[in-house]
Amino acid sequence: MSIFDTFLNWSVFVEALPMLLKGLWITVGLGLTAIVIGFVGGLILVMVRLYGGMPLSPLGIAYIDVFRSIPVLVLLIVIYYALPFVGLRLSPFWAATTALSLVSAAYSAEILRAGIEGVPQGQFEAARALGLGPIRQMIDIVLPQAIKLVIPPLTSNSINVMKDTALASVVAMPDLLKQATQAQALAANPTPLIGAAVIYVILLLPFVRSVGLLESRLNRRGR
Repeated sequence: MSIFDTFLNWSVFVEALPMLLKGLWITVGLGLTAIVIGFVGGLILVMVRLYGGMPLSPLGIAYIDVFRSIPVLVLLIVIYYALPFVGLRLSPFWAATTALSLVSAAYSAEILRAGIEGVPQGQFEAARALGLGPIRQMIDIVLPQAIKLVIPPLTSNSINVMKDTALASVVAMPDLLKQATQAQALAANPTPLIGAAVIYVILLLPFVRSVGLLESRLNRRGR
């Protein structure tokens, strides 16, 4: 059997394509849900860390440090297999969403903190001079500038979340990788796995290139 028949078998790929597409939509749904929840969680966390005072600020720092240290796979297995012992059972989708969101929120908080601290102090003083309260200062003046500064790292974090969705296959969620594994077993041929890898590249490559272009544009403006 040639290398094409083994790894790039067109008839096997066509037969597996419906399963791969079904897994792709689940992967995209999981990734987008975790990205949105992680961003909102990160926004709350950075507010707690920077302006929460005692004892909320140290708790925010502890959360960020712990969840940046723990591997997503370990957290996912703990959530899916350990929580049922205390009567809390989550579906594979929500177990994966919870694990990805908890870790993504920690990274998003640190990225947003860098953005907020990068806003010139004069902008805070100008907002206070206009008589804006702390919440209006943050929403109207600081956050729009901070988010603009950290779009590239936020996009990189989103790409990492989308790639980590492949870990959900260990809790039997029928995502793209799980469907490819099943199709590979049914066909006794690795072509579906190669197909899944190509689909991941097609899905994420535009975002990877966008990060590079955004960074180049921001660097040119900063000169």
